[in-house]
Amino acid sequence: MRLNPPMAPSFAGPFGSRTKLARAFTLVEVLLALAICAVVLVAINTVFATAVKLRDKTSEAVDQAMPLAQAVQIITRDLKAAAGPRGFMAGDFKCDAQSMGTTMGLTSGGSGLDFFNTAGVIDDNAPWGDVQEVLYQLSPATDNKQSAGMDLVRYVNRNLLATTTQAPQPQVLLSDVQAIDFECYDGTQWRTSWDTSLTDTNLPVAVRITIHQATPRDDTALKLEPVALVVPLTTLTITNVAQSASSSSGGIR
Repeated sequence: MRLNPPMAPSFAGPFGSRTKLARAFTLVEVLLALAICAVVLVAINTVFATAVKLRDKTSEAVDQAMPLAQAVQIITRDLKAAAGPRGFMAGDFKCDAQSMGTTMGLTSGGSGLDFFNTAGVIDDNAPWGDVQEVLYQLSPATDNKQSAGMDLVRYVNRNLLATTTQAPQPQVLLSDVQAIDFECYDGTQWRTSWDTSLTDTNLPVAVRITIHQATPRDDTALKLEPVALVVPLTTLTITNVAQSASSSSGGIR
């Protein structure tokens, strides 16, 4: 007796045709697909991690640049107002002088800038005008553990008619400052000192400020370049000497 071999399972299609069952994936194909997916995921993860590091580095750079930009803006505004609205000197101008900060009860601790300007804000609660005394000076850092340098402090005194020494209002403009240089231009050369209460009779033509930033403690390999700021001062020079008018050779008859 002859037996026929079993036939492959089949089913009838929607139109009566007979089709075979679909063939399943082999183990090799599954492993190959998983390997390809793993490679793609690793590449995506690498790109994402690089983007996150770049974002963090950019945010850190922006955070470090914002205090410096704000300090430069405030210094520029103060110096431009030293000449007053009509170009006249608002008061004494002292650069690296021994008498800086004496009216505020402060002592000159090295390089600094002490001058009067008309940048004070007038409001109903302030009993004084827009003229104020401003002193820029380096002071020891308030947080020695976190700061790698000194603090650039802006002192302001608005009560100029007080009979006693008034305590100024300090404002820390910039931290992590290693050194700062103030120079005044007299029209021919840059000078490191200027004092209108002694020999100088007018404001300098321009003021140059160079800020040397300290190297961060957490990144000793980072070298920060000095930041130089030049602010021209527009002044009006007057004299009390009358000019004599020259008469013609024949005279006036």
